[in-house]
This record gives sequence, C-alpha cells and structure tokens, in this order.
Amino acid sequence: MSGPFPGHVVVVGASLAGLRAVTTARENGHTGRITLVGEESHLPYDRPPLSKEYLADGPLTTAHHLPDADTLADDLDVDVRTGTRATGIALDEHVLTVHEGEIHYDAALIATGVRPRTLPGSDHLEGVHTLRSLDDAASVRAGLDAGARTVVIGAGFIGAEVASAARRRSLPATILEMQNAPLVRAVGSTAGIALAALHSRNGTDLRCRVTVEALLGDRRVEAVRLGDGTEIAADLVVVGIGADPATEWLTSSGLGLDNGVVCDSTLHAGHDVWAAGDVAQWTNRLFDRRMRLEHWTNAGEQAAHAMVNLLDPARATEYHHVPYFWSDWYGQRIQFAGLPIGEPVVVSGHWGGEAFVALYREGDRLIGALALNRRGDIMKYRALLARGADWNAALDLASRRNASAPIPA
Repeated sequence: MSGPFPGHVVVVGASLAGLRAVTTARENGHTGRITLVGEESHLPYDRPPLSKEYLADGPLTTAHHLPDADTLADDLDVDVRTGTRATGIALDEHVLTVHEGEIHYDAALIATGVRPRTLPGSDHLEGVHTLRSLDDAASVRAGLDAGARTVVIGAGFIGAEVASAARRRSLPATILEMQNAPLVRAVGSTAGIALAALHSRNGTDLRCRVTVEALLGDRRVEAVRLGDGTEIAADLVVVGIGADPATEWLTSSGLGLDNGVVCDSTLHAGHDVWAAGDVAQWTNRLFDRRMRLEHWTNAGEQAAHAMVNLLDPARATEYHHVPYFWSDWYGQRIQFAGLPIGEPVVVSGHWGGEAFVALYREGDRLIGALALNRRGDIMKYRALLARGADWNAALDLASRRNASAPIPA
C-alpha cells in the first residue's frame, strides 16, 4: 500500500455501516476504487423504521430509505454489488471471495452485521418470521394487515415493537419470555419489570418464565405450544431471541473471532482489515471494556471512524463511544445510554409512571441512564457519560432537570 490512502477499498456489508463507510471515504478525499458488497438484493436501507414506523402504518418507501443509497454509483463512483455473498477472505493475498468470483483489494472493512437466531424445525411453516431485513418486515406487515393473531417469542425491544404494532390494530398479541422479566440484559430486572407495565396497560399478554416446546401447524403456523402444554393460537409468530455476528464466512480466515470480529481500540482487525457495526468487537477505552453493540447509533459512528483509520493507519485514533439506543412502544419513547450495571435509582418520576429517569452507577461513576418519555433528558446524561462524570454530577443534573421540567405526580 503506497501513501496514506489504499488504492482499492472493499466494504463487505451494505447496510447503514457499509453506506456510512463508503460515503466517509469519499468525504475524506479517497479517489481510488471503492467496492461495496451486500448479500441482500436491496440497496442500503435503514433498519430501525422496519420495526417502528413501517410496522405501525407507515409506507415502506419512506420508512427504510437511506440518503445517498440511490446515488452511490453515479455520484460517489462506488461499485455496488448487491445480491453478492462473501464466502471467504485471503489475508496475505488481499482477496475477498464471493459466491461468483474474487475481488482483489488493498484494504477491507467488514460490516456484515448479525444474523437473527431462528427456532429449529420452524422453516417449513408459513407465518413464522424473524425481523431483521426489509423482506422480513414486509412479511410481518402483511400478517398484521391481514389481522393475524400475533405471538412474539422473546421480550426484547423488537418484539415489543411488533406487539405494539399489533395492538395498534386492536389485534391480540402475546409475548413469551424465558427470563423472569423482559429486557434483563438490556436494562436489568428492576427496570425491565417497570417497562413491562407498558404491555399490561396496552392489552398485550406478556408471559415470563415460559418455554416454547413447539410451533403447531402443517403448512402455516396455527399455534404455539409451551413447555407446560398450554397452546396459544397464532397466525403470525415473530421470533426475537437474539442474533449472532455474521462471521461464519470468516471461520478459516485467520482473523480473530470471538463474538464478532476482534479489533483493537482503533477498530483494526489486522492484515489491512478493519471492522465496524454489529459485527465488530473492540476495546472501548471510555469504559475500559471490550464491547460489541447492535445499536443504530454505533453502527454509523463506528463505520465512519473505522474508515478514517483505514485510509490513514499511521494516524489511527481510538474509537470511544457511549452506547445509546431507543425504542417506541404504544406511542411511548424508551431511551438508554451507557451500560446497565448495578441497581438503577429513579431520579425523576417513579417506576411504573408515565415518565421517569433512572440512573445506574459503578462505584462513584455514572455508568448508565434510562428514560421513559423524557426525550430532553437522555442526551444530557449521555454527555455526562462521555466525560466520565461522577455520581454527584449526575444527581446535580437530575435536580436541575426536575426543577426546569418537572414530571406531574
């Protein structure tokens, strides 16, 4: 590789992270070849609206569109290869293998994301879906529009958004969860129980501490059988039991793989390869931890940072990031920043109320913040997290926010 810029940059993965990577390359002066490889047949699109606006009632054409996606080839001179599956990479030779041939590169950025987990033995049944892709969303939306009795397996954020969309149509919705409360890993048990009140208030049947034994039906799903023998009628089953990094194509590559592509704090995976988005596991010095995040905000910011470092490795900088995500249930906005460590303390409002803010601490440090219907608060706490603020600074902010924007009792 001569000079600071590699000649040919290949980005593997054509979603938000991939799009942000290639646009960043051009914005930072890269004039060489860029190839964007995507397994799906669609141009890069936005995933969060698929389980939010689109499932609710929004049009697909506006819900998923990403700016610049339609103009990559003409305006940015990017060789866009949709419907192209990566099957391997030869690090020493700098060759990416795809199902239809080989692509030689000077530097590569991996942004292949994750693959949703499925229920074994359910492939033959119509009406059973995950919710990750544009095609998934179209299928789930069609089921809801047809008035389907909906069962969601897994009480995560996407599952809650599906249930919310069903209830918006006054359809019966059931959520099944193995844990004692929803969202234990995302926000902890105490907060998960508090957020579960949104389901009960809106008529969703949330069942925790249950297992799924089988999906019933010959051609189409007809019911879900639980471990205790209970059967729940269903025309639409959405499986939301997590996802795994899409790294199976890298198994024999020589790259470090451990719950994702292992990177250093600059997002470098070695051998002129970088990674970003849901597939990247990196050292986040801001929290002194290794992380892999499946958040929209991280995917875009991380991809841009990784590309800047890829273009000029000698000046590569560490990627520091405060995790942030949001979810919309039944017209309510849930936001979280930081890490869900320790027992949260409510500093605004109260558990089970229409609005609240709860803070998490690690020693004397603010480590996380959860907000329900307090959109003006969360980014202020995220700024404190980025500065490594202590607990007293967080309480001071809470006091000021309560004075300026009190929550009605």
